[in-house]
Amino acid sequence: MAPADRPQVPEAWLGRLREILTALPRCEEEDAWVGTRWRVGSATVAHVFGGEDQLFRITFRAEPDEVMAFEHLGAPYFRAGWGRNVVGLLLDDDTDWTEIAELLTESYCLQAPEHLADQVDRPTG
Repeated sequence: MAPADRPQVPEAWLGRLREILTALPRCEEEDAWVGTRWRVGSATVAHVFGGEDQLFRITFRAEPDEVMAFEHLGAPYFRAGWGRNVVGLLLDDDTDWTEIAELLTESYCLQAPEHLADQVDRPTG
């Protein structure tokens, strides 16, 4: 299906994601093949998009043990079909944006060069 068959991510959600991600050192927003992604260098930190099923998803990176945990938690979490450390979350009106901020900060720290990740206050616990 063509990207036109996918819904546009609500601007309010993109705004929230921009606040989280562009605050991170050298984290840049760009258009992706569908939706929007944020990268540090050539490494993708997060990718948000509307699916052909009309649901919204954000994918990000996680530690290997966390990938397994997310996979076992089930909806709204899922393991992506590509990359060993790629997981995702379905976004909706009940999304916990504090949790999203923590997950995306961790994703950034996994993808960024150490000297940039060291500049970030990481969530604890």
